[in-house]
Order: sequence, then structure tokens, then C-alpha cells
Amino acid sequence: MSNTFERLIAPAAMAGLLLACAGVAVAATPMVPPSMALSFETHAAFFSTETEQPSAVDPQVFVEDAAAPEATGPQGIKHVAGVRPALIERDSKTSRLFNAAHKPLGFDLQSWLAASADASIVQTDGKVVFKASFKHLQPNASYSLFENHFDTRPISFTPLDGAGTGNNFTTGADGTAAVTVTLPAMPTHDNAVLLVYHSDGKAHGTVRGQIGLNAHHQIIARPQ
Repeated sequence: MSNTFERLIAPAAMAGLLLACAGVAVAATPMVPPSMALSFETHAAFFSTETEQPSAVDPQVFVEDAAAPEATGPQGIKHVAGVRPALIERDSKTSRLFNAAHKPLGFDLQSWLAASADASIVQTDGKVVFKASFKHLQPNASYSLFENHFDTRPISFTPLDGAGTGNNFTTGADGTAAVTVTLPAMPTHDNAVLLVYHSDGKAHGTVRGQIGLNAHHQIIARPQ
């Protein structure tokens, strides 16, 4: 009786143990979403919140200010005398913008802050694909998409496609662009998708360019 009972119980116990182990293994594996919608905001707003600036500021575009001395801005960007980083809530939206060397960018603060995007990332057929429709960008302008890596110190940046060959695009005369990029992997909250404007009209391959001089972060989206 005892031996028969043990023979019946042993397989069931082993099956239960295997199921329990399988359950632990599944629970320990992070779930990667098959798709995600991205919510873009201005880099100025993102930077100001993340670094707890006393006033919202765009550290990568500048306005004229005769009283401004040569200095280093809140993101470590050196600028010449006569310009300073744009203050989003205090400067007029019609203020003309310049780079850190006092070179005109050719548009005003309102135009710069108006950029928007309807974007998503989808996993399909074994690929991770970013799709976006951009609006209110600078017309006939050079842009690149990069990925922020907040889990590195210092924070690092890589081309959104991983290679720097498929992450660049030029907007239309109306400032719009429809963009599709294949990503190396699905981003997480440790990452962000970053749109970089190139004021020199050139893409810079695997690097963003000289920040504040010929490369300027315009909008950014961080997965939740």
C-alpha cells in the first residue's frame, strides 16, 4: 500500500515542481511590449524638469542679450558674450535664435518650440521599427535621430539605427517628414528617442555634431 502510494505521488510531485520552476522562470523574464506609442516633448522642457532648473531654459539655442558675458551654460555649453541660453517662459516667442557662437539660426523661439511628432515603435517579423510623422520642423532642414542611454555614466548617445546610416533625414518645404527606422532593440525607460537639428545642414554620422554650435536637441521621447 505504501509503495503504491509513493509510486503515484512521485510523478505528480515532480510535475508540480517542474511547473513551479517554469513559473519562476517566466516571472523572472521581463516582458517586452510588442509596440509602444511615444510622446514627444521639447528638449527644453525635458532638460529643465530633469535638472530642476529654476526657470525653463533651452541650453542649446541662444537669444541676444547685450548684458550677457561670455560664459558656460547650464548644460556645459560655452557661449560668446552677447548671447545666452533661451529662457522659455521669459523670452519673447518672437526672439530670434542663435548658436553659441552668435551665428543666426534663421528662425525664432516660437518656431523652434512648435515641433511635434506622432510616433510609435512596433515589433514585427523579428524587427523593431520606429515610425514617426514629424510636423513644424524647420523647412528643408537636416535632422538626425539618436538614442539616449540614461543607464550609462556619463549619459551616452548612439544613432537610432545603431549604425548612423539610416537615422538621418531632410524635411520637406513645409517642415514635415515621415520617417521609418529599424532599431537594434526595443528601447526601455533607460533610453529615449532624440531628434537633433543640424544648423550646418549636414548629418554627422555616428555622432550628433558640436552641441550648441551645429547640433541642437529639439524634441525627445522617453518610454514609460
